[in-house]
Amino acid sequence: MKKLTATAVTALLLIGPSALAATASENWTHHCASCHGADGAGKTKMGKKSGAKDLTSADYQKSFTDDQLFTHLKAGEKDADGNVKMKAYADSMSEDELKGLVGFVRALAK
Repeated sequence: MKKLTATAVTALLLIGPSALAATASENWTHHCASCHGADGAGKTKMGKKSGAKDLTSADYQKSFTDDQLFTHLKAGEKDADGNVKMKAYADSMSEDELKGLVGFVRALAK
């Protein structure tokens, strides 16, 4: 039994945290949909209150690069008074998860 447990622990260490990472869809649902909505249009109560952008708009999506979106997700956003409009996700998502979320957001454009 000890050998089996040691093998399982070793396997998990070798696989690394990416095996435990959430999918982009799961991260969207957990972190983003309350403001941006399931569809990304930003028409939720919280989205309207915070001024969430319509991520389904191809024109809006043309206004930023993937690198800018990645940085925005990682660092968050504050309003002119320094109040958090969108929290930073650097501590709650891995770099790979953030990159996956960039792809997910890009797929929302119509």
